[in-house]
Amino acid sequence: MHIRKAIDQDRHEIWEIFTAVIQTGDTYVYAPDTPKEDLEKYWFSTNMETYVLEENDEILGTYVIKPNQVDLGSHIANASYMVHPKAQGRGIGNLLCEHSLAEATRFGFKGMQFNLVVSTNKVAVKLWQKNGFEIIGTIPEGFEHQELGFVDAYIMFRKL
Repeated sequence: MHIRKAIDQDRHEIWEIFTAVIQTGDTYVYAPDTPKEDLEKYWFSTNMETYVLEENDEILGTYVIKPNQVDLGSHIANASYMVHPKAQGRGIGNLLCEHSLAEATRFGFKGMQFNLVVSTNKVAVKLWQKNGFEIIGTIPEGFEHQELGFVDAYIMFRKL
């Protein structure tokens, strides 16, 4: 497995991962019926860097990194990660996180913040904590889970 910057030819495989992940409506704010055209603004905007993890020429995971805010808040990074459902449980999320932390440091960010981690996504919460993130706030009923209704969301942060 190796991680590299995404190229134009990766868009189709990234869309396959993106759409598979958002279909469940339990981890990301994107609507399950998000159109393919929206991938451009969510995963390839000019203010972010996009990466993929591939194995045997197949993309199994992807992440984006960007400033969490503009101008005076731009020293804090924000990142989003997706792993193809067929490749979950293989440590890919952890590899993506470790890579993003190294890239964020290389880019000169002072910390990384996740603005909305769904509280019921226990695997993600545990993974982020394993990588040094702390829950610094709770947004009561901050996420509309497709099965459970409104559930809390966490703000998580880690210094770099």
